[in-house]
Amino acid sequence: MASRTERFKKAAIKAAKTARKWAQTAAREADRLLAEAQKRAQTEQRQQRIKAALRRTGKVLKAVGRAAIVAGIAAGIASARAENRARKRTKKAKR
Repeated sequence: MASRTERFKKAAIKAAKTARKWAQTAAREADRLLAEAQKRAQTEQRQQRIKAALRRTGKVLKAVGRAAIVAGIAAGIASARAENRARKRTKKAKR
């Protein structure tokens, strides 16, 4: 029969091996959770970057739209002025 010390050592070794196995399992689980958290953070950052890009694009499109409206108005005014000047010239030419 094994002595008391040998049984104690055997139990301690068995407990240490079990603890090591569970520590490895916990480390794998922690790595998996960390990887998942990083993926989510990257996804959220990507979504934020996309939203920011869309906001910037929207601002640019609004500015372009305003510029197009202003250009249209300016062209209309220029056309009306040219038309008025042309009419005046024809009246003078008729006299």
